[in-house]
Amino acid sequence: MSIEKDQPTGRSQLTEMSIIYFEKKGFKVNSENAIREGYSSGEPRFFDLIVEKKERSHGEQGVWIRNWNRTIGVNVVITLDTATEDAGLTNPIMIGDKFSSHAKAYAKRRKIELLTKQDIERFR
Repeated sequence: MSIEKDQPTGRSQLTEMSIIYFEKKGFKVNSENAIREGYSSGEPRFFDLIVEKKERSHGEQGVWIRNWNRTIGVNVVITLDTATEDAGLTNPIMIGDKFSSHAKAYAKRRKIELLTKQDIERFR
């Protein structure tokens, strides 16, 4: 199944598949109210999803879904990391097509989970 940009619901197919992915992995998924006020900045921080593992008190995790036809670079991952930390969320998750080597290295150091479209599609 290919991933399309727009669906009748207004959400991308990748977002819909990501919601199913997280629910099957035992997460509570918040897709409607995925905005948190930044503690230090006071600015709203926008996420595509906010997920929380049901059986762990790990805290809420911010998720960004980038359905781009290009490689996601380290600057985007750093921005997610900063937004998540400012919003008081833990262990951010980024979903995209592919990631640069610098983005992967930064994510590994900072415990940011990078998932590809293929990871999401394979789980179905």
